[in-house]
Amino acid sequence: MSAEVFGLMPDGTPVRRYTLRGGGLTAQYLTYGAVLQDLRLEGHEGPLVLGFEAFDDYLAHSRYFGATAGRYANRIRGGHLELDGATFQLDTNYLGRHTLHGGAAGIGKRVWELKDLTADSITLGIRAADGEMGFPGNLEILQTVRLAGGGVLDITLQARTDAPTLCNLAHHSYFNLGTSETIDGHLLEVAAEAYLPVDAEMIPTGERASVAGTRFDFRAPAALGPACAQGLIDHNFCLSDGRAALRRVAALRCPDSGLSMEVRSTEPGLQVYDGSALDVPVPGLGGRRMGPRSGVALEPQVWPDAPHHPDFPQAVLRPGETYSQHTQFIFRKDSR
Repeated sequence: MSAEVFGLMPDGTPVRRYTLRGGGLTAQYLTYGAVLQDLRLEGHEGPLVLGFEAFDDYLAHSRYFGATAGRYANRIRGGHLELDGATFQLDTNYLGRHTLHGGAAGIGKRVWELKDLTADSITLGIRAADGEMGFPGNLEILQTVRLAGGGVLDITLQARTDAPTLCNLAHHSYFNLGTSETIDGHLLEVAAEAYLPVDAEMIPTGERASVAGTRFDFRAPAALGPACAQGLIDHNFCLSDGRAALRRVAALRCPDSGLSMEVRSTEPGLQVYDGSALDVPVPGLGGRRMGPRSGVALEPQVWPDAPHHPDFPQAVLRPGETYSQHTQFIFRKDSR
C-alpha cells in the first residue's frame, strides 16, 4: 500500500490517494468523495474505470466518476421530503428543480476521513450533519473496501443516524472493460423483470414496467449499442422489493478484451446509466477520451424518488437502526 497527497480542495484541505493491492487488483482511492480513482486487473491492459490523472479535473469535470453518492443516491422529485409529518426542502442541484445524489455538496463531493488502512483494504468515514443539503439527522457513514482473492472489489457501507432521515448510498464508477472509446460492444445482463419508466426530467413516473419486449430486456446478455441507439439509458432496474442477501444482480462482458465483471449486491435496485451525456473536455486515465458512452455506470441502490412512492422499497433510517449495504464487483479474464 502507499499514500500520497493527490491535490488540494479550494479551502486548502489536502486530498490523499491510497493505493491498495490484492486479489489480482490494484485500486487507488481518494479521500475526496471516497472516489475509486483507478482500478487495474493483472493481465489486462488499461484501467477498468473512468477517472482523471489530476485532482483539479475532478473538481471541474467529474460526473461522479468513482464516487460514493449520497446521502440519497439518484433523484428526489422537487427536492421535497415529508418524513414523520415534517416537511424538508432539499438542495435542488438537478435542473434547478430536483435533488441528485444528495445535493450539490453531497458526500460524493466532500473529503472523507481515513479510519483504517491495510495492504488490501481501506476504511473511510464521513459525517453528514443535520440540515446539510436540507436532510434531517446527523448521519455517520463508514465505507470499507477490500480487494479479495479472485479479482473481487468488495464494498461494505454502514450508516447510523440520531434522527429519522434518508440513507441510500451507491458506488458510482463508470466501467469500460476494453480499449475502445465506447461500451457499445459490451454485453450487459441484469437480473430484473421490470424497470422504472421516467419522465422527460428523468424522474420515475411511478409505474413498474416489464422489460419483456423492450430495449431494457437484459435478462439474457445483450449488446449495449443497439439499446443505447434507441435513446438514453439512465433507469432503475427493479431487482427486488427490499434489501436481500448478497446475490448476483448483473454482469458485464467485453468480447474484444475477454474481460468480464459480475455484480453482486444486497440492494433492491440497479441504476444503469450508459454515459450517453458524457463529453469531458480533458482526457482521462492514460489519455483516454471520455465522450458519449465511454463507460457504463452500474449502481446498486434503493429505487430513485422512493419518498414519493410508498410502494417502492424505502430508504428511511431511524435511530437505533444500522444501514448496511454489501456490493461486490468481480473481474475475470478469459484464458486465451
